[in-house]
This record gives sequence, C-alpha cells and structure tokens, in this order.
Amino acid sequence: MSKKRFGLLGKNISYSFSKGYFTEKFSTEELADCTYENFDIPVINDFVTLIKEKHQEIYGMNVTIPYKEAVMPFLDKLSKKAALIGAVNTIKFTRKGLLKGYNTDYYGFKKALKPLLQPHHKKALILGTGGASKGVAYALDELDIRYHFVSRIPNEYSISYDQINADTFDEYQIIINSTPVGTSPNIEDAPLLPYEFFTEQHIAFDLIYNPAETAFLKKAKAQGAQIKNGLEMLVFQAEKSWEIWNR
Repeated sequence: MSKKRFGLLGKNISYSFSKGYFTEKFSTEELADCTYENFDIPVINDFVTLIKEKHQEIYGMNVTIPYKEAVMPFLDKLSKKAALIGAVNTIKFTRKGLLKGYNTDYYGFKKALKPLLQPHHKKALILGTGGASKGVAYALDELDIRYHFVSRIPNEYSISYDQINADTFDEYQIIINSTPVGTSPNIEDAPLLPYEFFTEQHIAFDLIYNPAETAFLKKAKAQGAQIKNGLEMLVFQAEKSWEIWNR
C-alpha cells in the first residue's frame, strides 16, 4: 500500500505541534496510508531539492517559521487569500503536479479569537511583522477590527515597543504576540511592553502554544486581562489544511 506523505516545512522544528497532531489524527481515524513528518531544512533553497526528490510521494505540507513568506516564489500558484495576505502556511500538491499555496493561519486565528470579543474590542496591536502577523492582520480586517503593527525597528507601518504607553493601552484593547519571543526553551522571555497597563478590558493573545502560558500571557493575566494561547488556533488551521489537501 502506497503511503500518502504529509509534513511540516520549517527550520529547527523538532518541537512541532503539527507532527504530533496529525500522527494522532491518522491513528485515531485509522488512516493507515497517511504519514506526517518534519521537513527541516536549514535554508529555503533546499526546498527545491526536497521537492525534486519527494514530489511524487507528498500530498501536502504545512509551513512554519521562517519560511511562510520565503517559500512563495517556489510555488506554482497561490490562493486568492494567500496572495492578499502575503504569506503561506499550507501547500497542496495538485493532481496536475503543481504546488499551490494557501493561508489557513488567518482562519485559525479568526475562529480562536472571535469567542473572546466584546463590543469594546475595537482596535488591536500586533507584535511582530513576520509571516504569522500577516494572517493575523487579514483576520482582523475580516472582523472589522483596526490594528497597528509593533516592531523593533519602526517604520511608516509600525511603531516601536518603546513608543507604547498608557495611552496606547487605552486605545488598543487587544494585544497579539505574533513573534517567537517566549517560545520554549526561552520561557522567561517576553515582548518588551509596559505590562502594568493591561486591564480586565484587554485581551492578550499569544500565537505561541509551548509553553501553554507564556511570560507574556502570565504578565497580562496578572493585571486581569483575558488570555489565550495559540493551541486552538493551530488545531483550527490544521483541520483547514487537511480539508484543502483532500478536496
């Protein structure tokens, strides 16, 4: 019986949520012909070699840091939303042998955030400007929530961390960490924010899921903020990826 191979494209991804999630899914649903593995490559150009060697066996990939944007030039097609977002986290290997990029991050984030929203949650700060932040921004657009990016190096599209103060927290009621800061094993690290300005009116959402409660979330929670990590978002985006691969 030939195997249907799926996997995660990334760098230093031994911690991968996706491999464990899909391996358990395949076992639970008795999909004995499906496997999921990590495609851990040091540079994106190695993607070309990977595809040449394994193209006939692979049905789909997820994509994680740092390749959500870098992989795009290597794909044959993009979904409309992936093109608009400017980042890809799902690749479908089509029956015609083409590679088509999708973004399911925005879907997962939107579905995970929506139950937390109250009428006063009108504006959000997105910490980070990498590939993950783009899916977050697209989801916020769909939810009609205005947002601003925060970056270590400010530009016309973002402010710097040291520009954030009490007035900023009054204006922005949702703070989203889309950076890897605080990921295990560096669990003491947190974005450089004035955490004393979080209140019970704020949502702190961290795309990180390991640890389950990052230093960012702990500090926000201590001030009364509602918190959520990225695990549910990952489950939602993973199931959306599975749907795309199988249609």
